[in-house]
Amino acid sequence: MQYEEEQQHYASLSNLLPHFTTIPTIHKAWLFNNSLGIFSFTQPDLLTNQTKTSILSCELVKQETDIWSSSRLEKEFHIPQSMHGSVYNDGWFEGVSWNLDETLIAYVAEEPSSTKPVFNNMGYVKGGCAEKDIGSWKGQGDWQEDWGETYSAKRRPTLFVININSGEVQSVKEIDKSLSVGQVVWAPFKDGLEQYLVFVGWSSGTRKLGMKYCSNRPCSLYAVRAPHHESKSEEPEHHSTQELHALNLTPTISSALFPRFSPNGEFLVFLSAKSAVDSGVHNATNSLHRIDWPTDVKLCQSSKVYDIIPVVMCAEDGCLPGLYCTTIHNNPWLSDNCTMIISSIWHSCEVLLSVNVLSGEVLRISPADSSFSWNLLTVNGNNILAISSNPINVPQIMYGMVIEKAKRNITWNWSKISSPILKCSDKVRSLLSSLQCSILKISVTDASNDPIKGAAKPFEAIFVSSKTMNKDLCDPLIVILHGGPQDVSLSHFSKSWAFLSSVGYSLLIVNYRGSLGFGEEALQSLPGKVGHQDVNDVLSAIDHVINLGLASPSKITVMGISHGGFLTTHLIGQAPEKFVAAAAINPVCDFALMVGTTDIPDWCYVEALGTIARNRFMETISAEDLSLFYSKSPISHVSKVKAPTLFLLGAQDRRVPIFDGLQYARTLKAKGAEVKIIMFQNDVHALKRPQSEWESILNIGAWFNKYCK
Repeated sequence: MQYEEEQQHYASLSNLLPHFTTIPTIHKAWLFNNSLGIFSFTQPDLLTNQTKTSILSCELVKQETDIWSSSRLEKEFHIPQSMHGSVYNDGWFEGVSWNLDETLIAYVAEEPSSTKPVFNNMGYVKGGCAEKDIGSWKGQGDWQEDWGETYSAKRRPTLFVININSGEVQSVKEIDKSLSVGQVVWAPFKDGLEQYLVFVGWSSGTRKLGMKYCSNRPCSLYAVRAPHHESKSEEPEHHSTQELHALNLTPTISSALFPRFSPNGEFLVFLSAKSAVDSGVHNATNSLHRIDWPTDVKLCQSSKVYDIIPVVMCAEDGCLPGLYCTTIHNNPWLSDNCTMIISSIWHSCEVLLSVNVLSGEVLRISPADSSFSWNLLTVNGNNILAISSNPINVPQIMYGMVIEKAKRNITWNWSKISSPILKCSDKVRSLLSSLQCSILKISVTDASNDPIKGAAKPFEAIFVSSKTMNKDLCDPLIVILHGGPQDVSLSHFSKSWAFLSSVGYSLLIVNYRGSLGFGEEALQSLPGKVGHQDVNDVLSAIDHVINLGLASPSKITVMGISHGGFLTTHLIGQAPEKFVAAAAINPVCDFALMVGTTDIPDWCYVEALGTIARNRFMETISAEDLSLFYSKSPISHVSKVKAPTLFLLGAQDRRVPIFDGLQYARTLKAKGAEVKIIMFQNDVHALKRPQSEWESILNIGAWFNKYCK
């Protein structure tokens, strides 16, 4: 009978889930004449297990919509593999940039593969063979380092330029072979002068470490002369050998990312993750900088780097907690040529900031609604398109325009744009309308033990619950924990969160100390204290909602991915009586096992042993370090676990290889605990393939229902 009820509930959940998963996600937008918006959005296709991209136009003034059907394929270029491998379009190394007269495109692609030996049944074939020769095969050749998780086939991103009139492709030769290239932009061009490309270069040194989600890899901005450019001066300029090589523009700073030229070409602005690079944590508080671009394009390494927004260690209440950006928009500029619009994290929300890159003035321009997050889509003149949402409100396209501009004050007016892009079913709207959301401030219980001011300030948790919930009958609680740990759970709309809260769960989404958005001191308080400080913060957050009468102590579950899975498995071991069920997605369970197999061994040392150990991964691991790794790992508490635990693992995960979660799960099984393992054979760390996301959230809902309803 119980089995039949579980199957019925499983079917019921699976019938409801499509109402949430089919809600589109807008990723990009373009604004024309301040009235026509064109939007690129994605939806999962479960049958093909792919994410499909669509484009739609929206008349913003009349608030009518129509399908954008006027686009057509103008040209198609087929580049032979002898020239380069696949083009990078992942958002990190990716760089596609048009020159001023739109005749040349600079882009990033994988350098040509090295030649591999060819064999047949008689042995080595000198000179190789035809591609389709069935009497031979290609050997493996030398193994090469790649850039880790999700970049398994990406070893050296290289810069190319294509002439769209002739179709001719040239590689940019003057870049040192030790550099991997990304984020290329064309420098301002003036008649008679050389034309340059500016790009980000990462040097791998003796070993490439994982790049995905890791802003702590040292990098610099470089400038290099562009091919396909003929000087219009009467006499060609002579260049020294040194001038032909890419010039490092930022040798004095350990990180320089997302170069952006002002519209008038007077200065170059870039983001820096120097705090992450210098400390070793994988993400940290950013800073923003400026280089004045020489009008004669005579570049030198001694160019002064100006600080626009420095790293904020500990902000006063209500003030900017620091700059936390994952990117800078390709065209972030207002019409004054010196003000940028940036999306940044502010505690548990994402907000829009205007930044004057000359004066350094920073203003929060998105409305100060404490539960909504805002993300920039595009800027045109003094007009903005953005996305606004929170956990109980589906994303809404917002149009912003300047209505008052005083000398030191800009007032923005925001209006909603009606569009069928972000449609959702009446059922979803009805379910969400019954929910409420708030952001809770949680006091630090061990504040007196930490002399660092930022580490003693309250952290936050997003709380979602039913409007009709009362203290006598609380819904079961799901505690949701983000990875990183230098990451953050934002108060934006999440399909999985909305689904879980709509089927009868309250959600407690904890941004424990060490999360992004709360200042550098709070963030840097966690390395070396994982498994203790973060665990205590989560327990404090749980006790906070219990004491407020918002949760029942007998119906608490917990889930998390990566470091969130690390916390999940730590919590069910350190506080075994507190949780009735758990779900761990690609969890870190044993530092000692992970350090030898992961693409980010430095992470294990920094988080477990502190930033002082950030370079120890290059040494032979010591018995002392192995002992410390074990003591900081969830595996050291596995014998105390009582909660039934669901494991969701990606077989292709290179960040936290599956052996980590499997070892922990098998140990639980051996001691008689209830365990379920779902293995996604073709997925990686984030489990973002449509079918993986679908099955993950469905099984989590069914698993928790089995033990707390």
